Amino acid sequence: MDPDSLAKMFLQHYYKTFDTNRGGLGNLYQENSMLTFEGAKIQGSKAIIEKLVSLPFQQCLHNISTIDCQPSGPSGGMLVFASGSLQLAGEQYALIFNQMFHLAPTPQGSFFVLTLYLIVVFCSVLIPRSSLIFFVLY
Repeated sequence: MDPDSLAKMFLQHYYKTFDTNRGGLGNLYQENSMLTFEGAKIQGSKAIIEKLVSLPFQQCLHNISTIDCQPSGPSGGMLVFASGSLQLAGEQYALIFNQMFHLAPTPQGSFFVLTLYLIVVFCSVLIPRSSLIFFVLY
């Protein structure tokens, strides 16, 4: 399977599971996996899942805007970058997120999340798309 298709399938699975059952993500991590979120570095499958489950919202919906991937190293790993919006239940405006996954191969032929960086933009101001385009081009 080509890397772009693999990255898309991985992200669809990851975000569907995150949105419905964060605890179900445990099999994607190993003891050497690391999550970096808001300056904190969290290592190990159990600690990462504890952090994800303890986030201050229970219901959410990820909407992926972009997916980019590239090979990583001679061992067959992949870097996968996703950006999009995160709609929290009961909130009027969605949050913007950027997330980078370093997927490493397993001996069984699948992948696990070696490193995960998550950046969430906590902003409640809605900027019209036309204004954003003007701002970027200006």
